[in-house]
Amino acid sequence: MIKVLFVCHGNICRSPMAEFVFKDMVKKRGLEKAFHIESRATHTDEIWNGHGSPVYPPAREKLASVGISCAGKHAQLLVKSDYRDFDYIIGMDSENARWMPRILGGDPDGKVSLLLDYTDHPRSVADPWYTGNFEVTYDDIIEGCEAFLDHLKSQGLI
Repeated sequence: MIKVLFVCHGNICRSPMAEFVFKDMVKKRGLEKAFHIESRATHTDEIWNGHGSPVYPPAREKLASVGISCAGKHAQLLVKSDYRDFDYIIGMDSENARWMPRILGGDPDGKVSLLLDYTDHPRSVADPWYTGNFEVTYDDIIEGCEAFLDHLKSQGLI
């Protein structure tokens, strides 16, 4: 089983969108049993007293508009043990790339990457928290998730 963890700042926009888009992609390809997919936050901005915020409404609405549900998802914090528990820990932007190894205690096995590094045009996933444009973020996530699946296929993992 391939264990994939998507990570962003608060785990209410980009990383849950990536989590549920990727789950949808693998399900449509009949690969859902080959994967375990989750998402986390690098910061506690959306987590209070151990309880995380739900997916931000515009992100939830964008997913719903393409038939993807993220019901029940609440922000969770990235923790050191996630390094042991996941094969791929995929951030959304360069800020995540700085924080993830610090939280995880390093990256000796090369598990940490950025989603759009798997594409022909590496860059950060557009942050809709600041732009308000969930369409561009969704497009970036689709591009990255498809490229990540292609990467896994090229490695003979699926």
